[in-house]
Amino acid sequence: MMDTAATAIGTLLPALGVGAAAGAHTATWGMYKDAPHEGFTWRKYGRSIALGTLLGPAAAAVAGLDATRAAGAVVLFGLVYAVERALVEFYKTFVREEDQSKYTIPMQFAVFGKPVQDRARRWTVAAGVAAVALLLGFGTAKLDAASLPLPVLLLIGSAAGWVSAIGGAWKDAPIEGFETLKFFRSPAITGTYAFLISRLDDRMLVVALCALGFTVATIETYKTFFFPSKPRGKFANKPIVYPEWLRLRLRFVPLYVGIWVFVIGAFGQALLSAGPRTEGGTRARQAAAPSPRPDALEAADAVSALVHPARGAEA
Repeated sequence: MMDTAATAIGTLLPALGVGAAAGAHTATWGMYKDAPHEGFTWRKYGRSIALGTLLGPAAAAVAGLDATRAAGAVVLFGLVYAVERALVEFYKTFVREEDQSKYTIPMQFAVFGKPVQDRARRWTVAAGVAAVALLLGFGTAKLDAASLPLPVLLLIGSAAGWVSAIGGAWKDAPIEGFETLKFFRSPAITGTYAFLISRLDDRMLVVALCALGFTVATIETYKTFFFPSKPRGKFANKPIVYPEWLRLRLRFVPLYVGIWVFVIGAFGQALLSAGPRTEGGTRARQAAAPSPRPDALEAADAVSALVHPARGAEA
């Protein structure tokens, strides 16, 4: 009984940690860009951390991921990242009621840059978006990534990136104009991550969602920390109301870098352990692990048994 409880705790704690790390990662880049304009509150900063901490064990249980292994931790990190972002963005786009005048680009659902004020219309669109997402999810869940030709894997793996690109263009293009490179960036990065993650897990839905999570983490890191003086699109041409946070936000950078170091290290270890992508999938490779005794040694034993029958009988 105690061994079972210890095993359960030993599985739960790593999943909680990975979920919290994913939430802290997204909370930090969000705070880094927003705090000079909106100020900082621990409540807002802790929102994504709390949600990620809850999603970690839930996602691990549903997807059957072992966060004590490098591959399981990496896939869980990307999965939690994608689901957390999807839930928060869905809430901000369709559910939350907020004055949009403080934003250059509305965060609420908008048509040609004008927020839709009618709640019933927003919720109708939200229901349609949720229905399409569920249909795509159910369809993708039936696919085995390992059995797909590489071009098909890349196409399906980048699907979530295309959805993100279309959604981003719908929101940003009426204000900022359409940027071709920006539009194709998400699908390209998502497809690349899908290829890498398909070596760690053979379930296409898990691969696609995990790839989306890592794509968001990568793009936001690039936009936030490689161009720190460039305000987010939603605050473009808006004044900096809390200039002290241009300095105070630097205190959170070591946490952000530490999470990346952990994730990249685990990713590298998992890929090295997985080996090259081969037909049959991750589980098939594990089930068909080679015999610990090489063929040459088995042949030598057979010859020895013929030369020394008694010794062969003892063996």
